[in-house]
Amino acid sequence: MDSPELEYVGFWLRVWASIIDSVLAMVILWPIVRAYGGAAYWPGIYTSPGSIDVLVQWVLPAAAVIIFWVTRQATPGKMAIGASIVDAVTGKRPTTAQFVGRYLAYYVSAIPFCLGFIWVGIDARKQGWHDKLAGTVVVRPRRGVGTVQFKSQ
Repeated sequence: MDSPELEYVGFWLRVWASIIDSVLAMVILWPIVRAYGGAAYWPGIYTSPGSIDVLVQWVLPAAAVIIFWVTRQATPGKMAIGASIVDAVTGKRPTTAQFVGRYLAYYVSAIPFCLGFIWVGIDARKQGWHDKLAGTVVVRPRRGVGTVQFKSQ
């Protein structure tokens, strides 16, 4: 996947997109957490193994991210920086299976000291381990280039 109209999105822009996504998730999930646990609830201090905790901490965030990826090829943070996720070979929309695999591969990227995420700053195609495992890349229009249609070779 090489296109003169697109560029790979690097480490610091992806960190910024992640911060945007995290703040947005906190704004949305905080009222739910407060309604469930009250003032005593603070992740890491008070948690119960109840289904609401699993739903709020694991299921809802995963579902939201995957739904955004499938429908928009990006989370709100990636959209804010003009980035999208594409198939690494064709440059087209990844399959739903690729998106689900990419999300699950986040855990692979995170476990060894977040080395899989840091890899974005090292890799020539700016792929983290989750991207490599899912066969995806994160791209955006090259500066000075308007809206583009990806051309596969």
